[in-house]
Amino acid sequence: MAKVTIVFAILLIALGIIGFVGTGSIHPTALIPTWFGLALGLFGFLSITPNESRRKLFAHINVTLGLLGFLGTITGLIHFFSGNLGENPPATQAKAAMSALCLIYTALCVRSFIAARRTGKV
Repeated sequence: MAKVTIVFAILLIALGIIGFVGTGSIHPTALIPTWFGLALGLFGFLSITPNESRRKLFAHINVTLGLLGFLGTITGLIHFFSGNLGENPPATQAKAAMSALCLIYTALCVRSFIAARRTGKV
């Protein structure tokens, strides 16, 4: 799961940078996905360890970050699918993309946790 975490971290970092450049590099809040991506990447890298308890800890930290990222940007997803992009469409699109990425990541994490529980690799 650590490799998947690092992939999603790279995607979020790229989304933040593209959003920042897409808004004319004047809105620092466009970099929020980048900070989430950096945090995911850091903890994803730290979860590559033979120590099982540390791996579990960082996996749970990462899924919590993914869930918080989704919950914090869910309005962007709602506005995107309702067609109401507001006065700053690139910002709404970036929020929707971050929300979708975080939702997919969280779902993959939960699926991995369930699979680990079933196989006894708790």
